[in-house]
Amino acid sequence: MTTPGELLLVALVEMAEGHTEAGQRYEDDVLAYLPRHGGVLERRMRTTDGPTEIHVIRFASRAGYESFMADPDRLTLREQVGAAAPTTRVIEVRDL
Repeated sequence: MTTPGELLLVALVEMAEGHTEAGQRYEDDVLAYLPRHGGVLERRMRTTDGPTEIHVIRFASRAGYESFMADPDRLTLREQVGAAAPTTRVIEVRDL
């Protein structure tokens, strides 16, 4: 259950064509930054064919999510990955 002020997200992560392994390594690395910002990866799933991941992520606050998105290490890593960087759609959700 989400408590007041928390932010619950589902991220649909599409690996760049031909770069599935590099994209998965990028996700391994960037998800490790979540605790810096009050974030927790609650669940990580991958499609059976591999090019898509689904993440359920909880942040203690919206400010934590915003600081995660602006994290200089995350931004540098994304720049280094270049064309192999996944495309992500983030959806804000709530528990029922």
